[in-house]
Amino acid sequence: MDVQSYESLNRQAQALLVGEDDLVAAMANFSALINDSLDKLNWVGFYLLKDEQLILGPFQGKVACSRIPMGKGVCGTSASRKQTLRVGDVHQFDGHIACDSASNSEIVIPVFNQKSLIAVLDIDSPILNRFTEIDQIGLENLVKSFESALFG
Repeated sequence: MDVQSYESLNRQAQALLVGEDDLVAAMANFSALINDSLDKLNWVGFYLLKDEQLILGPFQGKVACSRIPMGKGVCGTSASRKQTLRVGDVHQFDGHIACDSASNSEIVIPVFNQKSLIAVLDIDSPILNRFTEIDQIGLENLVKSFESALFG
C-alpha cells in the first residue's frame, strides 16, 4: 500500500471505531479491517498484556499461540522494548516463536492506554520482507487512531 491508501484506511478505521468503547469488539473489527485491506497476510491480531505476559486476543487467521512471555519472540520483544519491530525474515530472529510455520515476516506494534502498554498488534505474512517502512508508518498511525478512539 502507498501513503494515500494508508490514509484512506485510517479514515475507515476511525469511522469504524467511533462510539465503540468495548476493547474486545474494537480489536476484533480493527484486526478484520486490516486483514481485509492489506494483501499477502496470514495473521492479524492482538496480544493483551496480563500478568507480565501476552495473552491471545481478537485475531484473524489460523490457530495461534495462546501465551507469549515478555521478551520472547517478536511480540514479546516488541512489548518489552515498547517499540515497533519489523522483521523481514522471522527465521533469522533470535528466539522467534513459530505459531504458524507459514509465517516468514512480521510486524508488531505496541498499543498504549496513555503511556501504559496494554497490548501489541501482530501482523504476519508468508512473504519474506513483506513489510516496508511505508507499511510501518501507516500501521503505527492506524494504532494511534485506535488508541485515540478507545482511550482518548
